[in-house]
Amino acid sequence: MFSPFLRAGLIALALTATAAMPVLAKPKQSWTAAWASSQMTPDEKNTLPAADLTDATLRQVIRVTAPGNRIRIRLSNAFGTAPVRLGAIEVAKSAANDTARILPDTRRVVTFAGQTSVTLPAGADYVSDPIDLSVDGMTDLTISTWQADAPERQTSHPGARAHSYVAKGNRVAEADLADAQKITRWYYVAGVEVEGKTTGAIVTLGDSITDGYGVQPNTNARWPDTLIRRLNEANIPLAVLNQGIGGNRLLLDGSGPNAMARLERDVLAQPGVKYLIVLEGVNDLGTLTRDAPVTPEEHTALVNRLIASYRQIIDRAHAHGITVYGATILPYGGNSYYHPDAANEADRQAINAWIRAPGHFDGVIDFDALTRDPANPSIMKAEYDSGDHLHPSIAGYKAMGEYIDLKLFKK
Repeated sequence: MFSPFLRAGLIALALTATAAMPVLAKPKQSWTAAWASSQMTPDEKNTLPAADLTDATLRQVIRVTAPGNRIRIRLSNAFGTAPVRLGAIEVAKSAANDTARILPDTRRVVTFAGQTSVTLPAGADYVSDPIDLSVDGMTDLTISTWQADAPERQTSHPGARAHSYVAKGNRVAEADLADAQKITRWYYVAGVEVEGKTTGAIVTLGDSITDGYGVQPNTNARWPDTLIRRLNEANIPLAVLNQGIGGNRLLLDGSGPNAMARLERDVLAQPGVKYLIVLEGVNDLGTLTRDAPVTPEEHTALVNRLIASYRQIIDRAHAHGITVYGATILPYGGNSYYHPDAANEADRQAINAWIRAPGHFDGVIDFDALTRDPANPSIMKAEYDSGDHLHPSIAGYKAMGEYIDLKLFKK
């Protein structure tokens, strides 16, 4: 038995040795989001029948926007009301982004904590284990999932502008799904992260103009797609995350959650975000008077609330070290859905003046100046107008993506 003096000496020696041991720093996080889609509850027309998602394989095609040595897949049950079990998940490079065909030698089984199946809790995202698959910027990937049972409530991104494929049975490993049902929506897939080569990400937070209303499936002709191509051509290793939702508003829910409500998930929680471009507000302005006129006081109150929401976005993004660029709201005069009048145009001008004013955003992308008709600034130039006087044409989207100064992302 140790004497009290010896025991005290041993304890002191142990404490000294422990204090002298080096504390190993955790490895620096090297994962960066390189593709993302904004999650929401689909409306009735965009909800798949339960029978289609029972004993079903979903093969979904997405385009990674920046290079990496390895990847991780982020799956989402963000708006589910019960857990969703996916019994098998595989990723592969697409043989052609307008088909369900894959390059078989690029097939990889996706695991979660070493398991080949995963149960997504209600309201949650899950990130896969690292996958040894090297990707270049603008690599088309397929993510194939099999599930035995349909979810109680689906989590989706309806505005995929890309074909997905639904087939019966567990067919995640097949080289093609030639007999599959073709749809133009994404389910469960929320993101792809890359490791090693990409230095950061740009988030484009917006509505249908960012989501790409009018863009044909698999053509990648949204304005963020043009920005992606330019960054890749200039060898600037930044990803672009398109977080647009059709009908989105800053203040109120529409076909998806409002921008303020989704800021945390779609922007701040994305790994590696360095820049944020905000193009939101036209739907707030338009819905104010879509059904009936309102008083001048209500117009003023809306403008003030929109400005307050911009301030919130800027402050919260700055707290995460993110540089925030404000994009001015495009003209929408003549639109038959919102039928704006002079008061609505005055609201738009007031918002754009605030966006342009120094001391608010870290910089301005003046899409209004680019797209407006010089002879009538309340409407879009004819060549940039899709025809509905609200959404740009394909030429308009291309011009928007080309208009952005890449020097904004070289700080």
